[in-house]
Amino acid sequence: MNPNPALNGPLSRRDLFRRAGHGAGLLALAGLLDDQRLLLPRALAGPTTDPLAARPPQIRTRAKSVIWLFMNGGPSQVDTWDYKPELTRRHGQELPGFDKKTGFFTDSVGPLMKSPFAWAQHGQSGTWVSDLFPNLSRHVDKMAFLHSCHTESNNHSPALFMINTGSTRMGFPCVGSWMTYGLGSESRDLPSFVVMSDPLDRGLPKGQASNWGAGFLPSVYQGTWLRPKGDPIDNLHRPAGMNAEAQRAQLDLLRSLNQQHLAQAGSEGELGARIESFELAYRMQSAAPDAFDVEHEPDHLKRLYGLDQPHCKHFASQCLMARRMVERGVRFVQIYSGGMDNQRSWDGHEDIVGNHRGFARETDQPIAGLLADLEQRGLLEDTLVIWGGEFGRLPVSQKGGNPGRDHNPHAFTYWLAGGGARGGVHHGATDAFGHKAEVDKVSVNDLHATILHLMGLDHERLTFFNNGRNFRLTDVAGDVVRSVIA
Repeated sequence: MNPNPALNGPLSRRDLFRRAGHGAGLLALAGLLDDQRLLLPRALAGPTTDPLAARPPQIRTRAKSVIWLFMNGGPSQVDTWDYKPELTRRHGQELPGFDKKTGFFTDSVGPLMKSPFAWAQHGQSGTWVSDLFPNLSRHVDKMAFLHSCHTESNNHSPALFMINTGSTRMGFPCVGSWMTYGLGSESRDLPSFVVMSDPLDRGLPKGQASNWGAGFLPSVYQGTWLRPKGDPIDNLHRPAGMNAEAQRAQLDLLRSLNQQHLAQAGSEGELGARIESFELAYRMQSAAPDAFDVEHEPDHLKRLYGLDQPHCKHFASQCLMARRMVERGVRFVQIYSGGMDNQRSWDGHEDIVGNHRGFARETDQPIAGLLADLEQRGLLEDTLVIWGGEFGRLPVSQKGGNPGRDHNPHAFTYWLAGGGARGGVHHGATDAFGHKAEVDKVSVNDLHATILHLMGLDHERLTFFNNGRNFRLTDVAGDVVRSVIA
């Protein structure tokens, strides 16, 4: 017998349609919410309504946070970290078998071009570094170099999407979103995933916010972009005329109403997440201004980062802010050097000397200061620092004006420091000219698998069901590069 007496006995046709309609309506609502990414997976929601609650890693590991220093535009591997003396010996000669469609400007292909920068070996590892990085060269024994990276596109936007999301197409979750989806956040008062862009009126990287978007993951995992000028986040300060008590009363009333709705709706992850988002916004009004304020740091630390140097003050402030955020439990910080247009980023099509010299001068001391500061605070052990761009550059010259270099998807260098990365090691190699990855090649999927592993996440087990199948950051590929793991 049905335990509900109201349902005993025969049903009229009107009752049948009414009761069936309620069920169909709920199914339709669930479908609409799912289409809008407003349903969190039950397994993720767990016993709490907070989707950003810290969760244990899948793998025992050291790293807790990531600082990704993104050299936007494509830094030249053969002018930074991948020393190629053969380029000097063969300068001015043709590159045998070179496909002129490799780069972006097929009609401007010149001969092999030697690096215009001086090189020297540094550290106990004897790592070759160009004179672009006089400060970073002192830290090479902390770095694990991946010299054999390669990607799938020679165009900025799809290459940016690839290195950030694992796909050349727009609409997929980025690394930071996957990271916070898998691990949550250690901070209760700050965003879990923060992005900073170049503040010198250079604009955002191509593809803009899609580079730090959550794609088909719930929107709570997307990056929080900090404005380079003015208030970094909307509504960071309490409205004029509103005191703390009045605002707290408003939030308490809103929480009460939302919780009543949540109780009626049942287990609905996004409704609970929205309740928590109001509380996070309230807590941020107190915590964020302090976290973003670097002016109260001691003078010797400001000098370490280069805040006293006008040419690098902007990037130095962002690196120091990144340290302050990971210190407070922020999970993932990404800082972009360079903006939208070619010469406003590491996109040295013309005058590779002026382009790379300028951007290296802006970033060298701040990044070296960041590594030194993290180490002296004991934070480098559990903070993974990543350096690199979306692709590399060709060993041949690009004609026109002062010589530059065109895009090269076949070879580029990344380095990792801290967070369980093995310092002073070099994985993989390019050919004699730095044209193509040749030994122990590292795909973008491999790079992502390695980053996730260092953060305690198994790239094959970190999945999200969408559009009929389980997706992951590394799609159906990717191998962890074990040689760079301590």
